[in-house]
Amino acid sequence: MCGICGEVSFTGSQADPSAIGRMLDVLSARGPDSSGAVIRGRVGLGHRRLKIIDLSARSEQPLVDSDLGLSIVFNGCIYNYQELRTELEAKGYRFFSTGDTEVILKAWHAWGEDCVNRFHGMFAFAIHERESGRVVLARDRFGIKPLYLSETAGTLRFASSLPALVKAGGVDTTIDPVALQFYMSFHAVVPAPYTILKGVRKLPPATIRVIEADGTSREKVYWDPRYERTSEEVTRSFGEWQEMVLDALRTAVDRRMVADVPVGVLLSGGVDSSLIVGLLAEAGQKDLMTFSIGFEEAHGEKGDEFVYSDIIAKHFNTDHHKLFVPSSDLLKELPGAISAMSEPMVSYDNIGFYLLSREVAKHIKVVQSGQGADEVFGGYHWYPPLAHSNNPAADYAKVFFDRDHDKLGQHLSPDWMAAKDEARAFVEAQFNKAGAEDPVDKALRLDSTIMLVDDPVKRVDNMTMAWGLEARVPFLDHELAELAARIPPEHKLADGGKGILKAVAREVVPKEVVDREKGYFPVPALKYIAGDTLDMVRDTLTSQAARERGLFREDYLNALFDDPSAHITPLRGSELWQVGLLELWLQNHEL
Repeated sequence: MCGICGEVSFTGSQADPSAIGRMLDVLSARGPDSSGAVIRGRVGLGHRRLKIIDLSARSEQPLVDSDLGLSIVFNGCIYNYQELRTELEAKGYRFFSTGDTEVILKAWHAWGEDCVNRFHGMFAFAIHERESGRVVLARDRFGIKPLYLSETAGTLRFASSLPALVKAGGVDTTIDPVALQFYMSFHAVVPAPYTILKGVRKLPPATIRVIEADGTSREKVYWDPRYERTSEEVTRSFGEWQEMVLDALRTAVDRRMVADVPVGVLLSGGVDSSLIVGLLAEAGQKDLMTFSIGFEEAHGEKGDEFVYSDIIAKHFNTDHHKLFVPSSDLLKELPGAISAMSEPMVSYDNIGFYLLSREVAKHIKVVQSGQGADEVFGGYHWYPPLAHSNNPAADYAKVFFDRDHDKLGQHLSPDWMAAKDEARAFVEAQFNKAGAEDPVDKALRLDSTIMLVDDPVKRVDNMTMAWGLEARVPFLDHELAELAARIPPEHKLADGGKGILKAVAREVVPKEVVDREKGYFPVPALKYIAGDTLDMVRDTLTSQAARERGLFREDYLNALFDDPSAHITPLRGSELWQVGLLELWLQNHEL
């Protein structure tokens, strides 16, 4: 787990080492252990390292193989790198390191673009071919590892974070009106290639981009899960699916223990993280470190789930750590969490992951986390109503969208309001794609391949990497996800949602953790904004910078200030926090 960056010039000039240096400075938290850069004429590569696999200097990056004429910077982890290395050695390749970075490099040489289909893991990498001058960018199937791009006349830059590209200079930092509409409508999800800034784009997940020396490029999507099933799969029993999921999940969790340092678990107390702990205990892990966080309650809403995480920690005898954050500390730490965001992310639990990661990083460098289970196995409340929908895109938008296009026009200033409903059109296009016929399958595919990438997954990456902590997500093992996609929707929707996974969990963890109302990662002080938090948000939205930007209608802001708790989105989010967070993020990053 690291931070990568680079520059490719198409004008004949050398890559700018000072720009790469500025990007590396911003990425320092992602890789606190070492830093390196290589300039090869018009191509420059930079890397910040977090030592997880092969702790020696032999795996320092940028990693250069002079014999093959290849250089690479890589962020992530290839869990099956040892098996791939054995296969490559059988083909005659010789290795000078024991890490996964060199395996990627030689896999590219051996198999070209097909190499990514062999990787089990999370990754973003850039490879430079000395002889052809070609540069290759790639991102993992679920976009767990980020890769941002900025292109100007004659230059391409890339980095693991958006702020790093901005710091390099020459970026158009104007707000993108389409991205703004996504942010305000699609529950703050801004899908690739968009970002909130016009001058920055992001490589979509499951994508390889090949850039030739003359600047021409092409992209290839190498993974597109199918939500279809054979007649045999339609009739397969619930119990058979249950056993298949348990086997696949055991494999997924075991894969993510590959490391030359200890691995812990972020334990929320919910089914997903509890199941990870149970499977690791089942596999014989001893002295497993687990970590939980809680906040003060507000408006009668509880701010922790310690009662359930305590049950799991005691049952499996883990080395458990609990962090309680009073509301006074929450406000003090918010600027740090906002600074860690590559893009504005409205979910309350950003601050939770940020503070929890700070605590965890004092003890270990790698954790497993339960993100992705709800999107892959059907755990959200908006899936069951879609089961017999005649207009699934409209019904999905009714539940998931923060506001429709008409209401958006009452909230955004006229200068920022587009005539076309871009967010709704996007969802309809996704629902109309081949490969998923059932309405629930359509929603699961959208949430797994789009929403998940630019909300939960991005959140976990940004907040953990702010403290040099690597988070691994076994529920996003692509083989497990492919299996889940083929499970008939009625099995996933059973038992109030996530039926298959709950059945698996009952085989592994105490039933009282499974058979309860679904919990969230609550931060009540940011949902029911009052006191010092309200003052901070109001001051930000009425500042000179915000007024000059003029994103929101003044009458709308005044209504939010007068009664914040009266303006809650369908997904139980604060509208005031949503608009305030955007402006806080922009000002935090001096935009």
